[in-house]
Amino acid sequence: MTNQRQTLPFVEKVGYSLGDGAANLVYMTMILFQLNFYTDTMGIAAGIAGTLLLVGRFWDAFFDPMMGVIADRTNTRWGKFRPWVLWTALPWGIVFVLAYTVPGFRYGPTLVYAAVTNILLMTMYSANNTPYSAMTAAMTGDVNERTSVSQYRFVAAMIAQLMVGGFTLPLVAKFGHGDNAKGWQMTIGLWAIICIVCFVITFLSTRERIQPVAQERVSIKESFGTLTKIAPWVAMFTVTLAHFTANSMRDGTVIYFFRYYVDKDRLFEFLRGAGLPYAAGGASGHGLWYSLLNAFGLVIDATKSNVSSVGFSLWNMSAQLVLVIGVMFSTYLSIKFGKKLVALVGFALTTIFMASFIFLPPNNIWAIFIMVWLRSLVYAPTIPLLWAMFADVVDYAEWKTGRRTTGVIYATVLFALKVGLSVGAFLAGWLLTGYGYRPNVAQTEHALLGIRLTISIYPAILYCIIVGALWFYPIGKKLNLQIQDELAERRKKLGAQTA
Repeated sequence: MTNQRQTLPFVEKVGYSLGDGAANLVYMTMILFQLNFYTDTMGIAAGIAGTLLLVGRFWDAFFDPMMGVIADRTNTRWGKFRPWVLWTALPWGIVFVLAYTVPGFRYGPTLVYAAVTNILLMTMYSANNTPYSAMTAAMTGDVNERTSVSQYRFVAAMIAQLMVGGFTLPLVAKFGHGDNAKGWQMTIGLWAIICIVCFVITFLSTRERIQPVAQERVSIKESFGTLTKIAPWVAMFTVTLAHFTANSMRDGTVIYFFRYYVDKDRLFEFLRGAGLPYAAGGASGHGLWYSLLNAFGLVIDATKSNVSSVGFSLWNMSAQLVLVIGVMFSTYLSIKFGKKLVALVGFALTTIFMASFIFLPPNNIWAIFIMVWLRSLVYAPTIPLLWAMFADVVDYAEWKTGRRTTGVIYATVLFALKVGLSVGAFLAGWLLTGYGYRPNVAQTEHALLGIRLTISIYPAILYCIIVGALWFYPIGKKLNLQIQDELAERRKKLGAQTA
């Protein structure tokens, strides 16, 4: 029998984390840039682009539960969930590139191409990430070790998000030389290669150890029907739906905030003060620092045309660095105060700082950066804790019902995640349209107000729902440890009976 309190090897934790790092190269590209790629590079109207994202991500959301059932019923010598990370690696990389390729068709066929490639990308995302996420509950039964695994996972995720947020737009400009379509294809090609390598490493370095106590096969209807009676699942489903709707709405609109609202002259002064070189600066164009930044497209060009992109990149990278620091404290805070309390306080403070963006003037660049650092710091500990809490819901369901439906529970959580991404992108696109956004031109005051509201007040309202759902989440620190010990005892008895 597997010891429920087994500490996982460092190499396995790092290897597992790379899988989420790879997934976040795709996820953050979708969140930060897909809407803008459709509107400003493919030439699709904002509302229609939001609808395309809604359709693709809704399909993905409905495919997630099916994928969870498939994963739960997969039996190989490598486990139930781990093989899917390997099987989907190459197909996902190929589809990723196709989704960010401009086909050169007329407007109608371009819409069809965008819809099809987006649906394929979402399908591969689900086929890979649903089993990958379920692996957390299958690798160890120790609740603190799960938090540690999730912490490693999200450090890698934050690094990947830093790469995407910091380097994507500069690399698009560097590779494209004025041709955005070419720049996007080459940049995504680079991210796709990294994805494939990371997925292979994850497969090779991880193991599944936890097997269900009850081995009887239950119907799909019964597996899903039981969930609505499990209070922690209802709470976490609500949290996930509101969380990713808000994040998708906000994160997909921030690029418009930098491109059209932030004062470019003040931003240029800020970037120069931060040490970023200017191509027209003569001697500043020499040396290792200049060469390194130029390799990643982070040099301000002579016309200053990329100031918004470089500023957006620096803003994202600095925020991700703060997130990494904050994530490192999640295990300590969880052990000391419990996952629920840390998540509740973190989301409440995040709501306040996010709503505060509506008050930021376009010429106060320091305030714009400081506000995102504060938001990132209080938000960071919640990121790994949510995924560790999903594993606790798996344990709670087994504790209550005697059945372990890991894949199904993670699939329904991912269903909520994908619906949230769908609705958030849809709302962002139509809010931009409703407020009068037009691509690649100076925006009206009304359009700028819409952009500002979409990154502040509207997502903050959804975060209030998160705080409410967490308030009613029943698994506190004491119950968490009780469930862990009682399940360990059940498995011990099962092992003695089957020995």
